[in-house]
Amino acid sequence: MIELKNDRLLRALLRQPVDVTPVWIMRQAGRYLPEYRAVREQAGDFKTLCTTPELACEVTLQPLRRFPLDAAILFSDILTIPDAMGLELYFTEGEGPQFRKPVRTAADVDALPVPDPEVELRYVMDAVRLVRRELNGKVPLIGFAGSPWTLATYMVEGGGSKDFGLVKRMMFDQPALMHRLLDVLADAVTAYLNAQVAAGAQALMLFDTWGGVLTPRDYRAFSLQYMERIVRGLTREHEGRRVPVILFTKNGGQWLEVMAATGCDALGVDWTTDLGDARMRVGNSVALQGNMDPSVLYASAERIRHEVGTILESYGNGSGHVFNLGHGIHQHADPERVAVVVDAVHDLSRPYHQA
Repeated sequence: MIELKNDRLLRALLRQPVDVTPVWIMRQAGRYLPEYRAVREQAGDFKTLCTTPELACEVTLQPLRRFPLDAAILFSDILTIPDAMGLELYFTEGEGPQFRKPVRTAADVDALPVPDPEVELRYVMDAVRLVRRELNGKVPLIGFAGSPWTLATYMVEGGGSKDFGLVKRMMFDQPALMHRLLDVLADAVTAYLNAQVAAGAQALMLFDTWGGVLTPRDYRAFSLQYMERIVRGLTREHEGRRVPVILFTKNGGQWLEVMAATGCDALGVDWTTDLGDARMRVGNSVALQGNMDPSVLYASAERIRHEVGTILESYGNGSGHVFNLGHGIHQHADPERVAVVVDAVHDLSRPYHQA
């Protein structure tokens, strides 16, 4: 087994001492990088880019060649699972992801298989194996999946949505059917994430992008309980190390305490929640990841450095913080500004980790 040269991320997620605060960026492999756009053009379309392991590996590694980041995150899409279930995912320029076969009826739900990650999703596992080999122990690799609720929103709506009318109609009008759909998705996500660990992922993140559109009651019933079930079913030790799990609900700052009680190792926090308040609320139960507003990257280098300092100060002394944006990086962000963030985090965080 190749020794991990930089394990700051894994140590911070487990609240173990580090020399500086680790940093990675959601969607760090993406459209803001000219080299990504070149590979995307070579692939011809986004789906081909996702489903070709060599290309997915290349774009996963691109940001690490530019910036001294403390982790790689697999380049993939959260909708790989529904696509493997036969919903026929496609992407339209300017429209985002869509499904030719949305899930609207009991018959639709009953027909959904739990995909075999090494068969229908083999391309993802091959990409994980390839990235691990190419990283050669430089930094850890994060694997990920969408939460059952978030996947369900796309599957029922047939794509993105502003009001979530169709999926909420099913939730309110046919709650038993909604739970059946979420049951299947929880099983599929658990199998998918465990396969990523077996293939080489060293940390896992569950993206609950749309949990924040629910009421507190419905969040617990239709999102949180399924994420908790997944966390309980995950492989937590591999290659002689703990495999940390990060839960992230966008606009979920009001639910940090119940999220922390799921058994996860860390919580992603968006910019609508103060990191110091979040730390006070969860205590030492979990690490925290976040939480700079991605729009700060449009500011001057001086202002970016100031914002980084403010967030580090808000979290305070000690380990248990992974610096990140509060959501994915914008496509028009300047890569030079990303370099400012990464350098500022490593530079300004050192005093917070001195014994």
